[in-house]
Amino acid sequence: PALALVATGMTLVMITGGIDLSVGSLLGFCGAVVGVAMVDLQLGLFTALLLSLALGGVLGGGTGFVSVKFRLPSFIVSLGMLEMVRGLAYKLTESKTKYIGAAIEPLGAPFGGLVISPAFVVSVLVVIAGQVLLSHTALGRHFIAIGANREAALVSGVPVDRPRILAHALLGALTGLAAVFHCSRLGSADPNAGVGFELSAIAAVVVGGTSLMGGRGSVVKSFLGVLIIATLEAGLVQLGASDPDKRIVTGAVIIAAVLADTWRRKS
Repeated sequence: PALALVATGMTLVMITGGIDLSVGSLLGFCGAVVGVAMVDLQLGLFTALLLSLALGGVLGGGTGFVSVKFRLPSFIVSLGMLEMVRGLAYKLTESKTKYIGAAIEPLGAPFGGLVISPAFVVSVLVVIAGQVLLSHTALGRHFIAIGANREAALVSGVPVDRPRILAHALLGALTGLAAVFHCSRLGSADPNAGVGFELSAIAAVVVGGTSLMGGRGSVVKSFLGVLIIATLEAGLVQLGASDPDKRIVTGAVIIAAVLADTWRRKS
């Protein structure tokens, strides 16, 4: 569920021609906020969830704002944000894991005698909402137009800056929600959570057919990319592959997907 949520937001950002490398660290920071809120401050799950969503949205929007308003590559800005929020996660938790336990675990546990969890149901609903936003709203068409040709979109009267900032803010908010689900799966908040998570999200989106150059993509296909990446990782675990081997395979998948995207564009 966490990867599906982040991949949905990443799809919107990449369609506009941007990219965000800070989502792994942002997931760790928002998870740390949830842990501190529920363990140290004794706040309820709903309040902690709102805090995570809000902080994720603000920090994601901040990355987009700096990138757009100062005409900086989102790659560089998000790289700086990656370091900042990871450091904040360590300071907030004093580099210690916050054990939350039963107060959050039901979100990630199967319910009603089914094999699916509330987190999975929410992630599927978010994927559907993301696809509707992209395919059936003016904002979604603006995302695509900006990514396809920013200058042409500007001449056509499309508000270029605000949609790009909003795409980053949506990605940040979805990462905040993903952090809550990640904590529910572990029953705790680990400030080291999300290391390398951005690579899995980008791999899923690219495998799903979203162009790294912007202007083309699908949230539903990114969700299929998530399933492919998850199946690949599960298969590697079953084969007893080490963490370095899994990283090599993930990197190879990203390169292969980029090559395929380049070939499609040239064709």
